[in-house]
Amino acid sequence: MIKVAIFASGAGSNAQKIIDHFKDHPSIKISLIVCNKPGAGVLGIADKENIPTLLIEKEQFFRGDHYVHALKAHDISFIILAGFLWKIPGGLVEAFRGHIINIHPALLPKYGGKGMYGQFVHAAVIEAAEKESGITIHYVDEQYDHGSTIFQATCEITPSDTPETLAQKIHALEHAHFPRVAEEVILQLKS
Repeated sequence: MIKVAIFASGAGSNAQKIIDHFKDHPSIKISLIVCNKPGAGVLGIADKENIPTLLIEKEQFFRGDHYVHALKAHDISFIILAGFLWKIPGGLVEAFRGHIINIHPALLPKYGGKGMYGQFVHAAVIEAAEKESGITIHYVDEQYDHGSTIFQATCEITPSDTPETLAQKIHALEHAHFPRVAEEVILQLKS
């Protein structure tokens, strides 16, 4: 059984879709929810789904052991970032190299990097008069939104779109593709 940790900072809609996707999976189990915000919605999801949680704090994450020992204690071998807003420190990337994926709400390499998340991304895309946006699922390395791309899906931007309506289109793409692509990547590790 491949044990997976989901890192999330917010409401957890992507985390819920991933949990649902892997509910009765024969070889992949969501074993831990890692969160950096007390009271985040994803913690309620974890409680409802009976998944253990790990609430992390900044000092240990960035300057301590990056919670590598805690993850290993849970036998975690793969990490999915689902709306996790902290940059992953080098020590954690190194410990799980090639075993951490992220979803970004734009078509990387455009509109990535520090501060490019949520509504900030959608506002920048619309302000630039882009004709399309989308999602990028990628491996995580030591830089924001930089690791090699695994999958992209696109959606059209219409003249009437706002950051809020674009966010809805992007969420639909995330929910449709992220669980399936995560499964494909994890299963490739087994073969």
